[in-house]
Amino acid sequence: MTGADVRDLDPGDGRFAKPSVARVPTWRSGTARAPLGPTALDRPQAQVVADWPEVVEHLREGLVVCGPDGTVMHVSPVAQRLLPEVVVGGTLDGLGSLDPEMTRHGRRLRLRRASLSAGRSCWYVEDVSDSVERADALVAERSRSAFLAVVGEKLGNPLHPDRAAAAVVRLAVPTLAEVAVLVLAPRSGRARWWRARRVDDESPTVDRGVLIAAELPPAVVESLRGGEPHAVDWLVEQAVDAGWLPGADLSARLVPLPGRDAPMGVLLVARQATRWYVEEDLDLIRAFAARAGAALTTALLYRDQTEMADTLQASLLPAAPAPAPGVQWGTAYRPAQAGLRIGGDFYGSHRLPDGGSVFFLGDVSGKGVEAAVFTGQLRQCLHALHRVEQHPVRLLQLLNDALLETTLAHGQGRFATMVLGVVRPHRDGGLGLTLAGGGHLAPLVLRSSGEVEQLPLSGMLIGVVSDPRIGQVSTRLAPGETCLLYSDGVTEARGGRRGDEQLGTDRLTQALTGCQRMPAPALAERIEQVTCDWLAQRDHDDIAVLALRAVGPGDRPHRHLHAVPAMSEPEPEGSTGP
Repeated sequence: MTGADVRDLDPGDGRFAKPSVARVPTWRSGTARAPLGPTALDRPQAQVVADWPEVVEHLREGLVVCGPDGTVMHVSPVAQRLLPEVVVGGTLDGLGSLDPEMTRHGRRLRLRRASLSAGRSCWYVEDVSDSVERADALVAERSRSAFLAVVGEKLGNPLHPDRAAAAVVRLAVPTLAEVAVLVLAPRSGRARWWRARRVDDESPTVDRGVLIAAELPPAVVESLRGGEPHAVDWLVEQAVDAGWLPGADLSARLVPLPGRDAPMGVLLVARQATRWYVEEDLDLIRAFAARAGAALTTALLYRDQTEMADTLQASLLPAAPAPAPGVQWGTAYRPAQAGLRIGGDFYGSHRLPDGGSVFFLGDVSGKGVEAAVFTGQLRQCLHALHRVEQHPVRLLQLLNDALLETTLAHGQGRFATMVLGVVRPHRDGGLGLTLAGGGHLAPLVLRSSGEVEQLPLSGMLIGVVSDPRIGQVSTRLAPGETCLLYSDGVTEARGGRRGDEQLGTDRLTQALTGCQRMPAPALAERIEQVTCDWLAQRDHDDIAVLALRAVGPGDRPHRHLHAVPAMSEPEPEGSTGP
């Protein structure tokens, strides 16, 4: 019923006001007009008036009609149910301020006023509790979804467990709690915790601590087993005793954070006791805990894998040569894949019972992790074999046999190049070297005069045939002289003016000429720097350098190293000097 319908109502005498013009619906057929049928105007007026309460009863809105002086003249049955305090003959003053929306008797009502004739008015009263509740529920659900979306985005980035844990408690405040505490499952008998608190309207502050596993509150221990304690007084008391909550006048809940096999932690949320956690709040907390558990599980897994990778990489990195009498060692190492820190080049040394040392530098086929694992196998073989054989050629032959046996057993076609030598000190401070070659680049010797000598050492690859030809050469280093072993990542480094020229042995020899006073560590570092300058940040193979210098009685490493001029490229053919 519209306001126009009610405007013709005369509740004073219970009758309808007579319409000014009675219109009878008709239908048109050609030019003749005929009535459509009997209408309400054809019935007795008393019958229509008698049906009025029944008609109004079926309206969605309740009707309250007031006279010019505000006296209630009519209250429909719907209005009587919604506003029982409004009666005929009374007023609407008891309702207080007649706002467009008001709450009465636990229901949300919407009021609308329409003016009638003769100064009268009609109030339409509609119960909108269900629609408001649905709208509020929709807004709340959207808010929860937006919050969880932000949580998923923020927790998808930190891969460090500490940063992920701090992000969890920071995100929980203030949406879920005024104080949020995250406790990770104990590790090595100790449990770490993080707490976020919000004071006034400032951003939450995060602190952290460690508890011995035996000191954890019983509620936390129960939750770590998968249980979810109810919000009872002892839960708050235990959190207060642990130093996590500022006082007992709080409402708190504790939920486990899912892990791979068992809860990886628990989340304690607390806020003022006046804001009790209802089931909808708990559903949001559990959804938050599920996302937090997944993020922390990922971060912990990433940490464990990183620690394992670091341990394996450290075991596969070339080991520093063992100290030896009269020998100063220098090394440099740069893998092709810098992010892995490991590669296919290797070097090292082992002490011998007679005071000498076995030293070696090699290069295996392939790159990356597989090559690094293969170098680890070779180094372990040398570590065992040098105890039963100290002659370089025979030691390389034993290593070749072991390598063939290993590669055939695993169906791999791995091979390596290597220079292996034995160094023994002389009484005059010099060193005697005997070297064996297995298909590797010939060593260089930097003499005390500044000249660079290439030793005539050759041989076949290790791990290809059962009886390879292995070369051998002996030399002597006077005090201050250095023997240099290096991998093909040095001489085959491509760069220069055109970007595709190999560094080569000649340019390497030129770079070493005149460097006879450099200690072995500085000389190895210089070779690496020369190679990198030639590459100019281009891709390269693994680079390894091993230098051994004869340290005489009066020869000691220099504290301050003079800068050595960078290697210059040879003048193009046909050019003339100054």
